[in-house]
Amino acid sequence: MCGFVGILDRTAQATSASLTRHVRAMSHVIDHRGPDDKGDWVEAQAGIALGHRRLAIIGCDPSGHQPMISNSERFVIAYNGEVYNYQDIAAELIQQGHIIKGGSDTAVLLEACAVWGVEKTLAKCIGMFAFALWDRERRELVLARDRLGIKPLYWGKFGELVLFGSTLKALRAHTGWTEKIDRRSLVNFTRHAYIPAPHSIFEGVSKLEPGQFLTFPQIGEPTLTRYWDLRAFAAAGHQHPFVGSFDEARNALETLLLDAVGKRLVSDVPLGAFLSGGVDSSTVVALMQAQSTKPVRTFSIGFHEKQYNEAAHAKSVAAHIGTQHTELYITPNQALDLIPKLSQWYDEPFADSSQLPTLLLSEMTRRDVTVSLSGDGGDELFAGYNRYFWATRIWSAAGHLPRNLRTMLGAGLRAVPRGVWDAITKLDPVGKTPKQLSNKVQKIAEVLSATSVDDVYLRLISQWPNPGAVVMGASEQPTWLQDSTLIQDRPDAVGRMRLLDMGMYLPDDILTKVDRASMAFSLEARVPLLDHRVVEFAWTLPQNYLIRDGVGKNILREVLYKYVPKNLIERPKMGFGVPIGSWLRGPLRPWAEELLDERRLREEGYFDPTQIRNAWCVHLSGVQNMQYALWPILIFQSWLDEGRGMA
Repeated sequence: MCGFVGILDRTAQATSASLTRHVRAMSHVIDHRGPDDKGDWVEAQAGIALGHRRLAIIGCDPSGHQPMISNSERFVIAYNGEVYNYQDIAAELIQQGHIIKGGSDTAVLLEACAVWGVEKTLAKCIGMFAFALWDRERRELVLARDRLGIKPLYWGKFGELVLFGSTLKALRAHTGWTEKIDRRSLVNFTRHAYIPAPHSIFEGVSKLEPGQFLTFPQIGEPTLTRYWDLRAFAAAGHQHPFVGSFDEARNALETLLLDAVGKRLVSDVPLGAFLSGGVDSSTVVALMQAQSTKPVRTFSIGFHEKQYNEAAHAKSVAAHIGTQHTELYITPNQALDLIPKLSQWYDEPFADSSQLPTLLLSEMTRRDVTVSLSGDGGDELFAGYNRYFWATRIWSAAGHLPRNLRTMLGAGLRAVPRGVWDAITKLDPVGKTPKQLSNKVQKIAEVLSATSVDDVYLRLISQWPNPGAVVMGASEQPTWLQDSTLIQDRPDAVGRMRLLDMGMYLPDDILTKVDRASMAFSLEARVPLLDHRVVEFAWTLPQNYLIRDGVGKNILREVLYKYVPKNLIERPKMGFGVPIGSWLRGPLRPWAEELLDERRLREEGYFDPTQIRNAWCVHLSGVQNMQYALWPILIFQSWLDEGRGMA
């Protein structure tokens, strides 16, 4: 697990000294991603420079130093990630008479690319990775990213200068960088609280999409190749579903998960796991412990606000499984202290507020281990998000009503002060009222005027219902949301929602959040549920294997219940939220007031000041919780300040 940067000057006119200076400046920005070793490699006559920062996990000896040159000396690689089946690939190479230098997965990946080519090698790899491979003979650069987008890779073209790397901020460290904020991407950000790939916050700079590699010749335009296609597997799974019984499917899933988890236990440094006490992380930890001869190290975060706290559940699960458990209860001040630093770690605007506890969890975990397994991906794979059920239930219950009547009902719900819903929650003596009831009622009110079940989903995932009216002078970048052909891949509504989440929300929100938070503290996070073999299998499962009695992740729960009693797991889904809404009315109010100053908004010209100030006033009044709409605006404004500081 590391970070890399690179330069391709296609004019080949830069001197070796200039390339070295620039690539080292770029590498310095990503020191936190790899504190154990650093290196750079330059070939001025080709205009290429690669830089690397290493977090040593497998093959910690100096033979794993990067950038690494192949045995033939034709290829050079800078690589971030892990190939978990590298020993199998190495054995195949050795059987064919090839030599692997050193014990690192980098050496195996490099030699495989040299022998078989990039596309064939990628098809063999099980892992998470991004890499840059330079072909010295053909003077050709290849940039590649793993199937699910677990590891990041940015690239941008500035005339004949190509910059690339693990973080956007590293590209900005080159003097050839020029930047212009992409207002269309800002519209996407205002809707999603993240920027969907392939776009970035800057014009002309892209994220390489999951499952793709980009070939950049010395002369001519780059070509994109998709070596793994999520949509194809989702469509094939619908057309040719698993035909065995539920028990056969559960056993097959357990076998796959045991192998996926087992492969991610290979490490030459201390290893543990994040544990929330929910289905996903509990399954990962249970399968880890089943394959370990000593107690697994587990880590969880707790909140003093009861409606956000899952730490007690995590502790109970840890006690049953028999892990060595560590927990940290967050105070508001601990989270608040992080907010001014968010732009340093998430180097383009990113506004999932659960980034705050994820950062604190990563910081705590890194004190004891260097690698931590995570349960991310279970909701998308096995239909766990509440919005899947909300969208279908709301549309089933209200879709037949005239739209104007539904609009009136929504307005009526919005008119009820959130304090009323909070009071109802407090009056419930047995705790059956849904957590964060006022937020849920507000969401229902917003979607009642939808035109279809897909429109309900769109509104549920949107921070602003019409972000194009909030951002001045721009329309939205097209994404999968506007792709009408998705219904051909997945005619079932829940399947489409899962596909949209896995193609957009998972890589560009969830995995981005975890990668940046963990790497901020030089911690490697591994996600066994996103082993591509598990993903491909999950898309073949019939919907009634995923959902039972209106509850998702049925088949994953049944795997877990072989290891953990049902009563320790069954409870309403909470998510990993933080009380941003109340903090904005309290300790964060001065910070927010400065960022949302009407004169400043008007002078900068990105957002409509009237809409932003109205939302802020409504939030402060307590009538509605506008935190989800306001948080992306605040994060962007804070990110702008950080950018000014860098200039």
